[in-house]
Amino acid sequence: MSIWFKPITADDLNARGKHTLSDFLDIRFTEIGEDSITATMPASERSKQPLGIVHGGANVVLAETLASTAANAVVDIERFYCVGLEINANHIRPVREGLLTAITRPIHLGRTTQIWQIDIFNEDGKQTCVSRMTAAVVAR
Repeated sequence: MSIWFKPITADDLNARGKHTLSDFLDIRFTEIGEDSITATMPASERSKQPLGIVHGGANVVLAETLASTAANAVVDIERFYCVGLEINANHIRPVREGLLTAITRPIHLGRTTQIWQIDIFNEDGKQTCVSRMTAAVVAR
C-alpha cells in the first residue's frame, strides 16, 4: 500500500524543481515506489569540490531534496507543509565521476515530525553516503 497522500510521478517532481538548487545540480527524480523515492545526481563540475570529488554539501543537497520532497508527498499540502529540522550525513567513500543514485524511505511518519533515511550509491552500487533528515509537519 502506498504511503503517498495522492498519486505522484517522477515527471511531476522534476517539473516542481525547475529553476531551483536541485535543477542547478541536475538532480532528477527517477522512480516512485510504494514507500520510497529515487533520484540521481551526476558527479560534475557543479557538484565537486576542489579535490575533484563530490562535495559533501552536494550529497546533503541530494539527500534533503529527496527527503523534503517525500515528506511533503505524504501530507495534504492544502493543510500542511514539511520543512527540514535537522539533517546529517556520513560520507563513506569519495565519488569522482559517474551518476549517484539516492533512495529515501521513512523511518517515522508522525503527526508533527517525520524522519527519513537517505542512502546514496555510486554506479557500482557501492554506498557512498548515508543521511537522515528530520522534518517538521507544519499547519498552513
